[in-house]
Amino acid sequence: MTQLRTVQVLGGGGAGSSAHVRSLAAGLVARGVRVTVCAPAELDHAYDFLGAGARFVPLPRRGGPLATGALRTACAGADVVHAHGLHAAVGAGLALGRRHVPLVVTWHTRTPAEGARARLAGLMERRAVSAAAVVLAASSELVDRARGRGARDARLGPIALPAPRPGTDLADGKARAELGLMDRPLVMAVGSLEPHRGYGTLLDASRRWLGHDPVPLVAVAGEGRRRAALQRRIDAEELPVRLLGRRDDVTALLAAADVAVLPSRWEARALFAQEALRLGVPLVATAVGGVPELVGDAAVLVPYGDAPALAAAVSGLLADPARRADLAAAGRAQAATWPTEDETVAQVLSVYDELCARGG
Repeated sequence: MTQLRTVQVLGGGGAGSSAHVRSLAAGLVARGVRVTVCAPAELDHAYDFLGAGARFVPLPRRGGPLATGALRTACAGADVVHAHGLHAAVGAGLALGRRHVPLVVTWHTRTPAEGARARLAGLMERRAVSAAAVVLAASSELVDRARGRGARDARLGPIALPAPRPGTDLADGKARAELGLMDRPLVMAVGSLEPHRGYGTLLDASRRWLGHDPVPLVAVAGEGRRRAALQRRIDAEELPVRLLGRRDDVTALLAAADVAVLPSRWEARALFAQEALRLGVPLVATAVGGVPELVGDAAVLVPYGDAPALAAAVSGLLADPARRADLAAAGRAQAATWPTEDETVAQVLSVYDELCARGG
């Protein structure tokens, strides 16, 4: 039997898509598939695709002719090419050209954009899905969006949350001590410091917690272009918020939290929300995109941009240990319903087999 050969393509490589490709590569290699991962070089340093048993081909982060040429060479002889994200999908489509190699696209999230940028994003979405033999979308809303953009075959493709890396210390004492916390509650948020993450609303909400005794600390792990503006506001208003920057101990920090907060404008299958529920950390999140579908009744949902609602939801949980315990149990139960890494790999492999059997 001929060994299946697949190329996994990453563009910018967000945390969710990169972790998914690492998990997918390891699972496919374990099933006898030859896997090549094409991505910016720094992603291999962070996610160790070589350690998963895959071959690795570095790509320029900004695309262009050099990236297209490298992809074209890497895809020679592939049975299936699998692109993760819209930029990767467009790049893979260009590299494949008229080759009769099936392209699978996993659509992880929507591009946050308005005005002219939104029109450009829509064009990219149409190009990406039209090039794909199958689109695997991370949420039902994205499935509908892919179909509306002209996808020939769009299916729900839930992305499993990778298991914690061996050696990850989830003891909350160390993480809380590092943040200087004694009996003070910890409210944790994680994500890039970009406008669509809703951190302006989180800062608005944090002002309402200044009257608490003790005042909760809001810790935000992540980097981005809004950091300087957010820090200026935190300093000017003396808000109880600490920007932690990029961290490699996010799981331990989250496990130490009393409440997790996801204030985004839009999310598909947020990695942070999945981690919070799996760890049993009560979650307050915006009722946007795929979040309600993901969390069910295991989180408190509030409207996007509604600082009073966000503040009240967090305050209510901090004041009610029994409610927090109920949500912790509900979160773990909800997480148990999500597909495992093995199930996710099996679904993807079945798509590959289907496409190879029908010739793309």
